[in-house]
Amino acid sequence: MKIQIDEDSKSSGKAAAAWGASLIRQAIVERDQATIVVATGSSQFEVLHALVVEKGIDWSKVTGFHLDEYLGLSDQHPASFRRYLRERFVEKVPISQFNYVAGEADAEAECDRLGGLISVAPTDVAFIGIGENGHLAFNDPPADFETEEPYIVVGLDEACRRQQLDEGWFDSLAQVPRRAISMSVRQIMKSRGIVCTVPDERKALAVKNAVEHSVTNQAPASILQQHPNAALFLDPEAAKLLGAS
Repeated sequence: MKIQIDEDSKSSGKAAAAWGASLIRQAIVERDQATIVVATGSSQFEVLHALVVEKGIDWSKVTGFHLDEYLGLSDQHPASFRRYLRERFVEKVPISQFNYVAGEADAEAECDRLGGLISVAPTDVAFIGIGENGHLAFNDPPADFETEEPYIVVGLDEACRRQQLDEGWFDSLAQVPRRAISMSVRQIMKSRGIVCTVPDERKALAVKNAVEHSVTNQAPASILQQHPNAALFLDPEAAKLLGAS
């Protein structure tokens, strides 16, 4: 796993976007199309801001997939990931198609629908982050490393839900949903390239566990160690515990 530490979160987001954009352009050259996965949350602010202004991407040849979404939350809610992606990414580029996770649909049927769509072509790039509890997407510990289903229904642990509250997406912990639809760990790992961006001191322990400890579903992001083309983009605060005993 490649690790890059930049001077601040803006720089790391820009570097992540640049590397991801190069993978998208490469896929279009090789196959005349590209499939990407896009994450949300505060860790992706700078990435998406930089990605939408990257030059030389023929977005008409790109298909996008949504990484995860709360169950039962309106797409107009301030914390809705569909709203986040619509406002920060989809409406800013002429992308061919973007497949959202419909959190208000029947959950099992929605997982089947998305699973069928994402299985049509290989995923070229997954833009992701790491949660404070070490999760990938909404795969909280102990994450399911075995399921082959592309999308699954998951329960959200208190650490995950509290992170959403602390980041200002909700007014109280009681408002944070307890379940979500998430891309599975194995599906994320099928991406040809993984662009993982992690800013902020709050994530420092999760980063250390992901990079320096053995692979375990108790630290879901540790599985990135097994990916042949994953890159971790950090700011100094997120990297501060690396190398510390």
